[in-house]
Amino acid sequence: MSRPRRTPTPLLRFLGAAGTVTGSRFLLETPHARVLVDCGLFQGLKQLRLRNWEPFPVDPKTIDAVVLTHAHVDHCGYLPALARAGFKGPIWATPGTRALCGIVLPDSGHLQEEDANYANRHGYSKHRPAKPLYTEQDAVRVLRQFRALGFGERTEVAKQVQATFSPAGHILGAASALLELGGTRVLVSGDLGRASHPILCPPAPPPETDFVLIESTYGDRRHEEAPLEDHFAEALVRTAERGGCAVVPSFAVDRTEVVLHVLRRLRAAGRIPPMPVYVDSPMALEALRVYRRAIEEHAPDVRLEFHGDGDPFDPGDLTEARSVEESKEISLERGPAVIISASGMATGGRVLHHLARCLPDPRNSVLLVGFQVEGTRGRALADGAPAVKMLGRYVPVRAEVVNLPNFSAHADQQELVDWLAASPRPPQMTFTVHGEVAAAAALRDAITARLRWPVATPRDLEVVRLD
Repeated sequence: MSRPRRTPTPLLRFLGAAGTVTGSRFLLETPHARVLVDCGLFQGLKQLRLRNWEPFPVDPKTIDAVVLTHAHVDHCGYLPALARAGFKGPIWATPGTRALCGIVLPDSGHLQEEDANYANRHGYSKHRPAKPLYTEQDAVRVLRQFRALGFGERTEVAKQVQATFSPAGHILGAASALLELGGTRVLVSGDLGRASHPILCPPAPPPETDFVLIESTYGDRRHEEAPLEDHFAEALVRTAERGGCAVVPSFAVDRTEVVLHVLRRLRAAGRIPPMPVYVDSPMALEALRVYRRAIEEHAPDVRLEFHGDGDPFDPGDLTEARSVEESKEISLERGPAVIISASGMATGGRVLHHLARCLPDPRNSVLLVGFQVEGTRGRALADGAPAVKMLGRYVPVRAEVVNLPNFSAHADQQELVDWLAASPRPPQMTFTVHGEVAAAAALRDAITARLRWPVATPRDLEVVRLD
């Protein structure tokens, strides 16, 4: 039950994703309740990752509810740790987000346990013993606190705080969240997708609001006008001609589905040669199952439909690797082949073993199909690093590295400003969040130049009044 608060006016606390593109955590505080919008892990640079181990900035026991925009770990991945520290309230999410979190969170806990065990076996961690931030069992327990809230359904998530979700078009179930705090309305964009997403509907226009928090992942750039598959097809053809393997570090949720669907279209059009395609990620395969079911059930944020020509995610010679033994068998593949594996920024998981094997061979390629956060191996590869450290050793980079930002499920600067421009009226203040410093500042300047709205880029841990 909500307890009275001492703040006479609503407050907004930026507990993450301010000055960085990771760790989304926005706390709304009223005289009656504390509601946390998103509860993500910090990723990338070491100084950011270390924040995951620090005590939460407010006592988790005093948080009445969490409103979750979507199921990526930089938005939901800290939930098991928050609950273990004392948070016992409901977690409100769309049915799609709830289903995907049932996959993502236990996998995150399992992966952290695996990484800690591997470090202990091989002795390359400075912590003795290395420990996970939370366990798979911690993640399973927090799933009991989830409550489903469909798009367009307005409900009281905490005392005198109402929430309404609208489609964000980023991944399945992704939402923008409108929070009503008495007479004050706050809109958190979540991560906004693109109108060109081949599977999902575009983001819904923003509702009328007083304050907006808008993500700025691609706030300083524009996506290419070229179709999604053009550079992808060219890179695959080059790799096949060399007889190599194309390793695709891929986010398990949504990106794997998009990559498979594009591969299917390219094969059907004869633009790439026949070659084996491996998906080596149990979590990605579970997410694929959720996407297939959402298409079959005509989920409200999905536009792709099954037709008589088969599974839209099977490009032909598809092998699904679930077990460790099946994953190890892929290491025998010499190419041409496509290996899709998590994680999408090469921060952990099975993809590290494929990269360690394939990077030293110039016949192979690495295709980066999403945003690479500063401080990750994916970012180092995108920036042209001659070697990257993984599994306790440095691996030389001789394979072709191809950056394919058009695969990103994030709206670019123009699309973000267009989304804001569709608002029924200008808000009192707009905050650019969830972006690296340059990206958030560039989006702020673009909003000022085009819309003439008041806009600010908040600092980490900053508190503002929502009068």
